[in-house]
Amino acid sequence: MERLTFVKNGVIRLPPGFRFHPTDEELVVQYLKRKVLSCPLPASIIPEVDVCKSDPWDLPGDVEQERYFFSTREAKYPNGNRSNRATGSGYWKATGNDKQIMNSKGNQVVGLKKTLVFYRGKPPHGSRTDWIMHEYRLPPSLDSKKTSSQGSMSQMENWVLCRIFLKKRSSKNEEEILPSSYCSENGVQNVGTTAAPVFYEFLRKEERADLNLAPTSSSSGSSGITEVSCNECPEEHEESSSCNSFSTFSRKP
Repeated sequence: MERLTFVKNGVIRLPPGFRFHPTDEELVVQYLKRKVLSCPLPASIIPEVDVCKSDPWDLPGDVEQERYFFSTREAKYPNGNRSNRATGSGYWKATGNDKQIMNSKGNQVVGLKKTLVFYRGKPPHGSRTDWIMHEYRLPPSLDSKKTSSQGSMSQMENWVLCRIFLKKRSSKNEEEILPSSYCSENGVQNVGTTAAPVFYEFLRKEERADLNLAPTSSSSGSSGITEVSCNECPEEHEESSSCNSFSTFSRKP
């Protein structure tokens, strides 16, 4: 059976309607492990690219989409295990701890995932960007079981699978949540969508005054309370009126 090839010049070109969205387990077991052991892949859809030879925006493929690459790790020092992840304009910096990838049964570790962030400039004064890389590799336990020589083990440890994408910033303005209460056009405070306005009667009818009448003076100097609704507030009383669930009160002279 002829092996399907969907990569041309390092760029994934799937037929219309097809999308490549594998899980972490599928990336490790079906692609990375098969690549390391020189087994046939489900599809030739992941190109071989040295991701550290180019900046993330210069790698093959659509920068607006997730891109997958087989790559090899280059040692930063001859006798060390640290990888050299410097590029032309910056460097990839690891963040957090490696995440274990379990099989579907949840009883075996099939791979490890490292998250890296791209920084412009030189360490340690680089500026953080929104470029993210997930680096998948096989666990050391699998290396010791599947390799019979030091040379093949070294080759197995060098192969990684990289997923690179541009993190999209979320706008808080688009996710703005309306306040739980607000004043409607008729001056009544609405709470939620189903709650009805509540009115409280603090005074007897004979104690309420008509706002259309001229204020009268009181010889006893006692004060009364006048209830004013938001709809009845004249322009000269706008500063003392408010739209809330309680009636607006003003003191008689």
